[in-house]
Amino acid sequence: MSSNDILDRDRGPRIELATALTKTDDALVIGLITADSDGDETEPTLLVTDDLLDDETAEAVMHALRAVAATGKAGEVVTVPAPAGLPVRLLVAVGLGSADDADDAENVRQAAGNAVRALDGVDTVAATLGAANLSAAAEGFYLGAYRFDEFRSAKSRSDRRPPSQVSLLVSQKTKQAKADLQHALVVADAVALARDFVNTPPSHLFPGEFAERAKRVGAAAGLTVEILDEQALADGGYGGILGVGQGSSRPPRLVRLSYAPSGAAKTVALVGKGVTFDTGGISIKPAAGMEQMTSDMGGAAAVIATVVAAAELGLDVAVTATVPMAENMPSSTAQRPGDVLTQYGGTTVEVLNTDAEGRLILADAIVRACEDEPDYLIDTATLTGAQMVALGTRTPGVLGTDEFRDRVAALSQGVGEHGWPMPMPAELRADLNSRVADLANVTNHRWGGMLSAAMFLKEFVADDIGWAHIDVAGPAFNAGGPFGYTGKGGTGVPVRTLIAVLEDIATAG
Repeated sequence: MSSNDILDRDRGPRIELATALTKTDDALVIGLITADSDGDETEPTLLVTDDLLDDETAEAVMHALRAVAATGKAGEVVTVPAPAGLPVRLLVAVGLGSADDADDAENVRQAAGNAVRALDGVDTVAATLGAANLSAAAEGFYLGAYRFDEFRSAKSRSDRRPPSQVSLLVSQKTKQAKADLQHALVVADAVALARDFVNTPPSHLFPGEFAERAKRVGAAAGLTVEILDEQALADGGYGGILGVGQGSSRPPRLVRLSYAPSGAAKTVALVGKGVTFDTGGISIKPAAGMEQMTSDMGGAAAVIATVVAAAELGLDVAVTATVPMAENMPSSTAQRPGDVLTQYGGTTVEVLNTDAEGRLILADAIVRACEDEPDYLIDTATLTGAQMVALGTRTPGVLGTDEFRDRVAALSQGVGEHGWPMPMPAELRADLNSRVADLANVTNHRWGGMLSAAMFLKEFVADDIGWAHIDVAGPAFNAGGPFGYTGKGGTGVPVRTLIAVLEDIATAG
């Protein structure tokens, strides 16, 4: 896979608006709502665009769905031959749950993703999930059709080929509908770009290559890009990044990508952890599941994709992503438990556990980002196993300054990424005291690990900056089966949260 492919490949189907079915459509996806619990409706109800189906065709559709006992429950996907009156081969009914559920954007995203995942081998699809939530439907179809096939043979690719085109059926192609669709596609493609980065194996995405790919996508979006190599990092005093990367034959990098629209009133710094593979270093991880550490640069992938999206959306906010990249390997040159690092800015850290490396590279990047005096700083990282213990594999933990933390978490919940606010109890700070240095990189116990990691990062954030830390250790990578619009592997979380926060700052300050 060459560095060109990150730009050249199609990450999702072509999605457009249409006002009617055509003979070129192979399948029609329709929404289905469950019967009312109070008994007013005794069977599920079709949720389709106005005037799409005449009475006779609608009854034929319901007859076909009755025959297979379709219920409309959320998550249900029923595929049947299309009845007479529809110029398509297949009819796919996707459950949206109750009438109230059908108005929820995340339910629509999940339903669209479920539908398109059931259509491998079908080329062109028309879809109607009702008049509302056009953006959510577009995101769900785009991301549900996402595949990462760069390392598969031609036959293996053809066996899992998703639709190449999805027509979203609307009553009218209004200016607002077109704008909503375009916005949704920019957001969805940013999520898919982050997935591409995460899904690329560490044999092909190491710090130097990651930096070059970030440079390519940044330059294509009109961003200003700066890359610090290992010599520049040494000259600048980036002890955390260098310490983590010193055990690898593939040296670390620091990448900065800046979007600076004229007249922007607010500035936002983004920082993302970019450990391209994490063995744990000398404090080596267990072998079982270690292959999933290809995802340990999920935070970096997210902030790179987000600043590209900010430029493509033309947001009225200045954004700079500061992205530390390193590979954490055990070797004769690797840092040892007990070593002391001098972070960028002068703080010394005793490394008690080399597998707590993400906070070391983030600390350097946070200090550098704060030198730009942003109004807000958001860092995100696959940082702690404790995040999964506390919140599971789909709920990011959000920590930071109280007001901004809560704002970020609320916006995350609004876009379906489910970020949850978490505290930073003051009493945990003393547990990061070191015997020989300013700080230790871990506490001497296992309690509140996600909270302690954020407490460590707080030491490097300037006092007058609104700050949020998003721990996505579980949510950035789906190790289980596909669900909704999320396949196995990289998820792209928290790209949609970050974009929503930038848009909110651009409009509300």
